[in-house]
Parts: sequence; C-alpha cells; structure tokens
Amino acid sequence: MDIRQLRYFLEVARLSNFTKAAESLRIAQPAVSMAVKKLEEELDLVLFNRQDKKVSLTAEGEIFLSHARRIMDDLRGAELEMAELKGLSRGEVRIGITPMISAYFFPDIFRDFKRAYPQLSISVLGEGSGRIQKMIGDGELDMGVVAGGGSAAFPATLEVRRFLREEIVVCVPLDHPFAGRQAVTLTEFIGEPLVFYKEGYYIREFFLEALKGTGSAPRIIFETNLFSLVKSLVRNGTGISIFLKMVVAEDTDLAAVSFDPPLHLDLLIAWKKDTYLSLANRAFVDFLLEHAPGERDGERR
Repeated sequence: MDIRQLRYFLEVARLSNFTKAAESLRIAQPAVSMAVKKLEEELDLVLFNRQDKKVSLTAEGEIFLSHARRIMDDLRGAELEMAELKGLSRGEVRIGITPMISAYFFPDIFRDFKRAYPQLSISVLGEGSGRIQKMIGDGELDMGVVAGGGSAAFPATLEVRRFLREEIVVCVPLDHPFAGRQAVTLTEFIGEPLVFYKEGYYIREFFLEALKGTGSAPRIIFETNLFSLVKSLVRNGTGISIFLKMVVAEDTDLAAVSFDPPLHLDLLIAWKKDTYLSLANRAFVDFLLEHAPGERDGERR
C-alpha cells in the first residue's frame, strides 16, 4: 500500500466515478483503475461496487475510507509541520465562509490580517454551513465559518470557537406595515409571503427549528441561495425575508425589524479536531478571535 493508491482511492470515493477521479487527478483513467485494483488485492478486499458506470463503496470500503482519510490528514500535517520547522511553509490559509457574511464582515478582517501577516496568502471558498462542516471533515478545507444557535450541536470531530453572535432580523421594504414596528412575532412573520433560502443554509434550518413551537408553517413563495436576489425581491415587494442584522445595516431602502422575542445566530470558526493546524491557520484563528467586534450577548466560548 502506498500514498498514491490512497489518494486515488479517496478521489474515486469522493466522485463515485473512476473517469471523473482521473480527470480530477489529471492522470489516465486506467492508471487509477489499476492502482485501486492493486490496493484491493493487497488488502484482499473489494472496496468498490462496480455496476455498469456506477461506482459505490462496499461495506469494507466505507470502513477503509475513514482510515484512508486519517492517514492522509496525518501525512499532510506532518509535511506542513516539517516544512514550517525548516522555514519552507507556503503560509496559506484555506477557509470556507458562509455567503451571507462573506461580504459584510470578513473584508476588513482579511485586510487587517494581511497587513499583520503580509507573507501569508488566503484562499476562500463560499459554501453553506453544512457543506463547510463536511468539507472540513473530508480534509477539503483546513477550517471554516459555521453557524449555530442556542444548544446547536456540532460533530465531535470538529473543534469550534465562537467569534460573533449576531441578531436575526426581519427584512421588509420601507412601505411595509412592519417597517415602523420595534418588533414582530414569529407568528406575524410567517403569515406574510416569504422569500427564503434553500436547504443547506443554516439560517433556514435554524429558523424552521424555531418555528416548531408555533404549530404553524411559513408561507414560502420563493426559494433561492442568492442573497442579493433575496434583497432585490424584498425591495420590489415580492415578499419579506430574514437576514443577519449586519447584512442589512447599511441598506437605507430596507427596514430591519427585530423578532419578539429576539433571535440570535452564533458564528464560529471550526477546524478538524486532533488534526495538525498549520501555523498560518493558527495565526488566522487567533487573529479572528482577537479582532472580531464585541458581541451583543454573551461571551465567546
């Protein structure tokens, strides 16, 4: 068994297709098939079900997958640490950020971080909170921003640190009856036509969970994962929606109204537990926790 075989195995498992794995790895497809076949022979196990063009992990393959990921995580961690000890680190921060806050909170953080650490580079991927958690677990991201609220539980494989608690507000056009209110109830809100977010975005799951106690269902008339489109549809009167307060704070043509009782969402930086976090990534975590603006409620954990 060698590292090359593990890399090929992991890519086939990720894409469920030998041809796509070969394209991703930029090698010939027969080379991938032969490497995986040799791995199966060495283990004396069948790792993939091969039916026509469909490829799926066997029960043995599922078990081996967790071992392969751990081996590759350990190898990458060793390479990073040894490179840093020799002063050869590339100094790259790889982070996933939820789209709603990427343009409203992090630009200043990134600017100030680059001023403090000009030798480090930053690579950012925009995904929903659930997808970010999975990518961290699969080793596709070093760390990411995830969302939670109240007693939200995170996988035991993740290390998380809260850096901000932000209020969730109702967003309406200026001529809407809610615009002059100090607060609205959940029941009042869900009685309106709603422009809402697609599955996979934590603010949706969080809000639907909060609704369970009301015994009512929301009137969702439009779904999208484009936050700028949500704003535009609220502006033109298609419906109303919810945002983090920071996202609509400077929109003078929209009104932000609190819920009664208020709703808050925690924003946390997460990385894989028991995995080596590079010096560059550790520097970013420390910088973020130190420079995030003061929270409205509670202390960071």
